Amino acid sequence: METTVYPKLSRAMWFVLVLLAISVVINYVDRANLSIVVSSLREEMHISASRLGVLLSAFFWTYLVMTAVSGFLIDRFPVSIVLTVGFVVWSLATAATGFAYSLGALLLARLIVGAGASVALPSYSKIFATFLPEHHRGLANSFIAAGCAIGPALVGFGGIPLVQKFGWRSCFVVCGLLSLFWLIPWLRWMPKGAGITSRSQHGKPSTLQIIGQRSAWGTFVGLFCSQYYSYFLITWLPYYLARDRHFSNETIATVVGGVFLGLASSSIIAGLLSDRWIQHGGTPTCVRKTMTGGGLALASVIGFVPMASSRSILIALLAAACISFGFYYSNAWAVTQTLAGPEAVGRWSGLKNLFGNLSGVIAPLLTGCLVERYGTFTAAFHIVAGLSLAGAAAWVFLVASIKKIDWNTNVS
Repeated sequence: METTVYPKLSRAMWFVLVLLAISVVINYVDRANLSIVVSSLREEMHISASRLGVLLSAFFWTYLVMTAVSGFLIDRFPVSIVLTVGFVVWSLATAATGFAYSLGALLLARLIVGAGASVALPSYSKIFATFLPEHHRGLANSFIAAGCAIGPALVGFGGIPLVQKFGWRSCFVVCGLLSLFWLIPWLRWMPKGAGITSRSQHGKPSTLQIIGQRSAWGTFVGLFCSQYYSYFLITWLPYYLARDRHFSNETIATVVGGVFLGLASSSIIAGLLSDRWIQHGGTPTCVRKTMTGGGLALASVIGFVPMASSRSILIALLAAACISFGFYYSNAWAVTQTLAGPEAVGRWSGLKNLFGNLSGVIAPLLTGCLVERYGTFTAAFHIVAGLSLAGAAAWVFLVASIKKIDWNTNVS
């Protein structure tokens, strides 16, 4: 029996993966940083819970509008250049947030951050689909998933103490400007060229062709459900722990940072396991669906958090939920990269981000309204758990066999 030899990642691609992971950490720090200054904003600007929900969701208004545009640009222009421009825009807008002295100015800054950040996830998918074979995409995507968790973890561990010591405005300015140093190694190591596969212009699908795929809608619905979960945690978890559970700032920093680090760790482990599984004969369909569907189904344990009778049980439930979510997250984007192929992954990812991140608008707004009306977070947690189960079903049953679509012949 002949043994298949799988080539290892090159040194250059390892540098690329590390830099992309750092960029997504920065991206998610800039998404999550507003959540830890909610109390300060309420005192300084006298903002109600419902208006806070509007402010926390503002990032996603332009993020949604621009994400489909970003997908088109990524398929048309060099992906590394598009990512570079977006990175500069969202970093400078983060710095500018520190100079906002009204609700309108804060909204404008968040809108610009959202527009710049919209290029990130479609860019990562384009790079992985173009430059990496299937058996390395689990690990590559786990780097991105880990970065998505490490960003909020850093905000939890370091952001709260820094805001207390230096004030929230200084933290936004310094964070935004320091991020620009990432560009120095990126411009040196960013991937260039055609990648590992040649792309046929004849085989490049239209947007209508993409949205005509059942699997596309499976990824759209699956991402919507999972992103609702993620953005609920990012935008409201610190406030819930402070208001409903009366945790101190130091305890909140430890809990929020810890559960997100658990998510990051499980993402890396799941990425390595999924790649190893494929290398030992597992099909992408079996491997990716087990990770995505199983991870999201187990993550629904978060629905029991409001019923936790003690702090230790609450923390254990949050940890179990986030670790399970990490198994899902490390494989979700690999599904799209395989199905779409290099010629369509930018637009498919952009459309997926567009539909999926509608939850980024809905989750903060709906949670704020529910808390204002009922006075507790119970209903909000139950919605998150229900959507987690719905998302698991979408990845398992709506997504078809996970193999590259032949765009030359597939028109439905």
